[in-house]
Amino acid sequence: MAAAFRLYNESFNRNPSRTLMITNGVLTAFADTVAQHAQMIFSKDDDPATVRHYDPYRTLRFFAFGFGMGPLLGRWNRFLEQAFPLRNVGGKGSRVSMSSLAKRVVCDQIIMAPIGLVIFTGSMGVMEGKNVQQIRQKYKDMYWSALIANWQVWPAAQLINFRYMPLPYRVPFQASLGVFWSLYLSLLNSRGSTSPTEGVAI
Repeated sequence: MAAAFRLYNESFNRNPSRTLMITNGVLTAFADTVAQHAQMIFSKDDDPATVRHYDPYRTLRFFAFGFGMGPLLGRWNRFLEQAFPLRNVGGKGSRVSMSSLAKRVVCDQIIMAPIGLVIFTGSMGVMEGKNVQQIRQKYKDMYWSALIANWQVWPAAQLINFRYMPLPYRVPFQASLGVFWSLYLSLLNSRGSTSPTEGVAI
């Protein structure tokens, strides 16, 4: 485990964007793999003609989404670190500013959360080969329910993330917890991709 952390740190120090791309992409793809298998296991549809099968292209789309979001999330966390420092000039010995911590969480939830869901919904629609009208319908079907669910779950998770995680580990920590969130998004996104002619473009 220590060796893995050391390799990650060395990679992050050499090229943070590339490191976050790969880490976020792999964890997001893993989440979709879990989601697909959960769908197959817990599906109550016994009709052999409609039994779900694992779709590697869907997992590849989730990898592409996570891969592309990695550097954006890294820069966003760096911005929050600089805009709302948790400690005064005194450094580690000084008290943590709970006001700055709260501002980080609020800023993350009112700015990055809606933007991230817009990117997710739009990029998935494009990679699934949907037209403009279908993508608009996907926004209507899932965007607000996903955003409300996000506001119910992520403020507490980000509070822990911003308070205790060093900057290089914030995106991986978020992505690790996000396995369950990505599972939710994967299940939500798949509702609009039930046609056999959809979901094949990447």
